[in-house]
This record gives sequence, structure tokens and C-alpha cells, in this order.
Amino acid sequence: MKKDFIAVADYSPEALQGLLDLAITLKKEHAQGGNQPVLKGKVLAMIFQKPSLRTRVSFDMAMRHLGGDALYLSPAEIGLGQRESIADVARVLAGYVEGIMARVFEHQHVLELAQWASVPVINGLSDYNHPCQAMADALTIVEAFGSMKGLNVTFIGDGNNVAVSLMHVCAKLGANFTLASPDGYDLNPQAVKLAQSFAAKSGSTIRLLRDPHEAVKNAEVIYTDTWTSMGQEAETKKREAVFPPYQVNAQLVSEASPEAIVLHCLPAHRGHEITDEVADGPHSRLFPQAHNRMHAQKAILVHLMA
Repeated sequence: MKKDFIAVADYSPEALQGLLDLAITLKKEHAQGGNQPVLKGKVLAMIFQKPSLRTRVSFDMAMRHLGGDALYLSPAEIGLGQRESIADVARVLAGYVEGIMARVFEHQHVLELAQWASVPVINGLSDYNHPCQAMADALTIVEAFGSMKGLNVTFIGDGNNVAVSLMHVCAKLGANFTLASPDGYDLNPQAVKLAQSFAAKSGSTIRLLRDPHEAVKNAEVIYTDTWTSMGQEAETKKREAVFPPYQVNAQLVSEASPEAIVLHCLPAHRGHEITDEVADGPHSRLFPQAHNRMHAQKAILVHLMA
């Protein structure tokens, strides 16, 4: 049966832990002289509806390190679901390449690609979730603390696609997840129900709060993201009026655990959701986290395509 990587929720805790262990192994192997060319002769097609720095470069370099190639397809080249149906794009590409990664606006588009493609499909981001980011986040947390189990992970800001995948990986791997968001910017209710069912099995908790100060008490991980995601530009002014109390600044970080690390999936709007003092300060893990996109995705690529 064909394997895909569409959502953290699709994988068992054991499978997710296996991917993290593989990512750690591949990262060490790369540092010690390079990865084995286990994807030699294989090509990953990368479909982009949205621009990207980290997703594009991390997948491209991951394929190179593993002996394969990556093929970038810009928004203009495909016009997914516009110039040609998604089903047709999926079936055509599957005859050329060994894997497809798609960074899309609508989650339905990546689901349709996976339905019609006979090769593995990886969700590089959708409006619902961002599972590759969550694996890099989990890898960064495990590197800092040894395990996710029992940790307090707090997301401050918009209950967006990044928050959904982070919540699911926390619930699966036994970390306590807290979201502090303004009224009207809550997590997808279905995603929360799923997380609660995972948390019940792992023994972790899900808390949804309004007060960021309450949310960071005893937090070992503080996570934030842009107040306005791509595709929401029309809401920028409205959001900039609502979110300032949710800025991750030195005061907020001082209210968390002394060992707390700060994460951000980037790009960061410095002076908005995070201050320079925090982004460049001793608690920040922003850049190791960004680099871990490549290592976590290597594990996903090996799992799906080797």
C-alpha cells in the first residue's frame, strides 16, 4: 500500500517516534561525513502554490544529501486545479517522479493529489496543517530535553495550521499542549477533538486559554508564529489591532520555566509577534529549528521513498 505524509494525526506515536529517531541518525550521519545515497536515481517533484524559503531549500538539499534530485514546479507552471485538474496533474507527475511534495493553499488539494498519485505525496503546508514543520519542531524539542513526554508546550497567537500540527504531535508523543489565542482566532474544533483523543491515550493535556501570561507558567517550550498568514493579507490591519498582547517578549519569557526554549516556524515579523531580544536571545532555538526542517524531512523522504 502506498505511503503518504499528509498529517501527523495519520501516524501512530510509535511511527512518529521512529521518524524522529531516524532524523537524529541521519543528522549525525550527515555531520560525520555525509548521508548514504539511499535515494540515488530518485526524484521528488515539488509543487508550490505559495512561495517558500525553508520548504523549498530544505527539501531540495535533503534530496541531494540522500543521493536524489528535486524538481521545483512554480505556481505559474502548473496552476493546480486551474489550468489542469488535480487528478490529471497527480497521474501525469506519478509517471515521471518517485515522490511529490506540495505546498498548497487548500488542504483539499493535497488530499486529492494523494488520492490520484501512485507515488508518495508529502504535505509541505496547507491551510489546515503543517506536518513537516511539526516534525522539525519535535526534533528540536527532543534535542533540547531528551523527550517530549511530560513537557509543557505553549503556543501563543493565532490557532493556525502550524498550531494544529504542533498540537497533534504533542498529544501523540505525550507533551502537554496549551494555546493562548484571542477570541475569534481559535483552533479548528475538529483538530482539537482529534488532539483530545490522542492526549487521552498518551496521558497528556490540551488547554485552550485567552491569557498568554497564564499559558506560559511552567512552560518549557514557547512557540509563536506570524499574526497574519499567507492568504490572510486583507485581515492584516484588523489582526495588528488584536494581537499585540500576544507578543513573545522578554517579560513573557521570564514568566516561563527558566530552561524554556522559544520556537518560531519563520518567517518572523520582528517587533510584532516576537521581539529581537527574544529571537536573538539565549532562549531562542529559531535557527536550529529551521535547520531541523531538512533533517526531519530526510527521515520522511527515506520512510516514503527508500
